[in-house]
Amino acid sequence: MMSIFILIGAYRYYAGLAERFGKTKWPFGLLAIAIYFGFQITFLICYGIYEAFTDTLSDNNYTGFSIINIISWLFAIAGVYVVYHILEKKFKKESLRKPSLEIEEIGIKE
Repeated sequence: MMSIFILIGAYRYYAGLAERFGKTKWPFGLLAIAIYFGFQITFLICYGIYEAFTDTLSDNNYTGFSIINIISWLFAIAGVYVVYHILEKKFKKESLRKPSLEIEEIGIKE
């Protein structure tokens, strides 16, 4: 249930970024969902490998609030946040280049 709220927030966060820079919103929202699931799956696979190597297999319930789930949520949220800022910097660079392209087109007849 908590993951659903996090996914909704991530979708809206990325859609807001896309809207601010004049991009289509839904692909970036889906990108946020994919990034969230990717980071969470990566963390849980690494934790599974850690448990297998250290023989600390325990009876964790992965569907509720366990310390591992909370850590994986935080890890995934941090991944979404980092990729968001990378995209934001990229879009800012693109928006700074656009006026120079428009200036070069002044005086060119179509």
